[in-house]
Amino acid sequence: MEGVPEPHTGWTFLTNHARVLAAIADNHSARIRDIAAHCRLTERAVQKIISDLEQDGYLSHTREGRGNVYSIDPGKVLRHPAEAGLTVASLLSLLVQDEADRSQLPGPARSAEAR
Repeated sequence: MEGVPEPHTGWTFLTNHARVLAAIADNHSARIRDIAAHCRLTERAVQKIISDLEQDGYLSHTREGRGNVYSIDPGKVLRHPAEAGLTVASLLSLLVQDEADRSQLPGPARSAEAR
């Protein structure tokens, strides 16, 4: 089926919610299709995650033309008790900066970093 990312097996360090939030932080007007491709999720999964984040106040959106512009509440505290006191801004500062650093690496260096 075209447009559906290949499945991932095993565990990962970040949740899909964190990945989607980081993708939105990187581009506040990103389309769901683009977020899904970036995060290797289905569009339906991204829609559900955005709904979860909006319902709990981490994210809001406004309609601009045919698209949405998202706004993240950087002061919102992370949900898990182990991260008590840590904010969305602190999480995103790590994720978004790392993504920016990785995108500037040449192809072979990116592959070596992944090992």
